[in-house]
Amino acid sequence: MHHNKKTAFSLVEVLTSLAILALISSSVLVVIDRCVASAADSALRMQAFEVARENMEKLLASPLAQETVEYGESDKYLGITWQTVVETFYEPITAQMWVRGICSAEYIDMEGQEQTVELTHWLTSLTERQLLDITTREDEEGQLAAQLIATIEEAAEYADVEVQTIERWLENGMLTTDDGSFVRMNIDLYKRSGGTPSPEDKNLQVKSEAELIKLTSEQDKLDGTKAAQQTGQDEIDPRTGLTYEELEGMDASEVWELMKNRWR
Repeated sequence: MHHNKKTAFSLVEVLTSLAILALISSSVLVVIDRCVASAADSALRMQAFEVARENMEKLLASPLAQETVEYGESDKYLGITWQTVVETFYEPITAQMWVRGICSAEYIDMEGQEQTVELTHWLTSLTERQLLDITTREDEEGQLAAQLIATIEEAAEYADVEVQTIERWLENGMLTTDDGSFVRMNIDLYKRSGGTPSPEDKNLQVKSEAELIKLTSEQDKLDGTKAAQQTGQDEIDPRTGLTYEELEGMDASEVWELMKNRWR
């Protein structure tokens, strides 16, 4: 009788098999991990696109489009932030103004990189009246920026005094705007009076941005009238009752106070 001789695997063969199996398994895991990350990134991108699309639809459905910047975080999808920008562009060839809306959404992908989905739409060309309104608003914003001071340190530097002096002026009734900005005209008034203006002078302070815009507009009109009357310095300005020569000898804050009194 013949007996079949059975042999077992050697240790080297077992180790070699395990190494090959581990190599194949690691490659499969890498592929699976990349597929999962790609699927997650695709889902995040679709969510960001949906957020940007919804904001664009709201913008297009709005009856009024004006220059603005809005931003926030999506209530529907966690971790996705959005921004909506409406801006104007002047096209010199046709002398037209165009309004462009940009809706974007941002998210962090699986590799920790910030990604952005952006939708752009040219909304409409502006009529002459709309162009005038935008130009007027930009002028008003420029005038406000020139007359307002954001911080108390900058106000102290403008008045050439210490910060503590500005604080004493505030305690003594110096007014600021609703957002806490300092008005140059009010600072000038307190500086001229040594920090103790009379009750009548305190009443001359600018109390709001709207009032400041109106005063600035009146000042611009006065400047235009003065320029048009350069050859007639002895003539009387109908808005102030003073001659143009006298007006030229006054500084801007004095003219503002004069216009403010007449306006009141």
